[in-house]
Amino acid sequence: MKVGIAGLGTIGFNVAKALDDGIEGLELVGVVARDRGKAEDRLTALRHPPAVVSAGELAAVSDIVVECVPKAAFMEIAEPALKAGRIFVTVSGAGILANPEAVEMARANGARIILATGALLGLDAVRAAAEGTVHEVCMVTRKPPNALRGAPYLVENDISVDNLTEAKKVFEGSARDGAQGFPANVNVAAALGLAGIGADRTKLEIWADPALDRNTHTIRVDADSARFEMTIENVQSEENPGTGKITALSVIACLRGLSAPLKVGT
Repeated sequence: MKVGIAGLGTIGFNVAKALDDGIEGLELVGVVARDRGKAEDRLTALRHPPAVVSAGELAAVSDIVVECVPKAAFMEIAEPALKAGRIFVTVSGAGILANPEAVEMARANGARIILATGALLGLDAVRAAAEGTVHEVCMVTRKPPNALRGAPYLVENDISVDNLTEAKKVFEGSARDGAQGFPANVNVAAALGLAGIGADRTKLEIWADPALDRNTHTIRVDADSARFEMTIENVQSEENPGTGKITALSVIACLRGLSAPLKVGT
């Protein structure tokens, strides 16, 4: 299958390198980037640099489109891919929540949207529990202050995370509101909401913690089938401290599962 990538940032470039190194059954054929010249320079690091194309051209030449762009550009990539009936892989749960019409677009055109696990864990268990009755889903995100700095919610509410000496709770509310206020930080909360009882019923707390050097997420689920709590501590990526290294790896694992003869997990 032919794969196109939109966005060559922290996630996109690492996915491109993995495809260039070789994933059985997959071929990287195109890339969309805001800065064409910069993208072409960066792609010279690959053995087989793909063409830099438009979103429409990417949808035309790809079987799978991997979206790694800022939330504001989500539909610029999603719409042509979904209208062309492609498999659309993303880690942007926030993008899906903000653009519910994308799901209807996929249904109408025989496309598929796959929300990769990203920086979270346990989505398989949450999805399984949601086949029964889930009473409550809570998530607590704790990040070093540098990973939250500049988030729209903090700016709009004049909340500073500079020079902290102890942990500070900067948000408490629904996963939907959290994903809207922290679009580059808590896609995991949006994914959790989509996997379980919905983003409006999923509870979320966000803390800026100067004692941490990893992005930490804890989820607690109470259902009629199981009660569980899980915590993941993600190493920050060098380019973007708000994104864990495991996020790009989850996309690579997702792509590998699309072509592998054995896929483990739902």
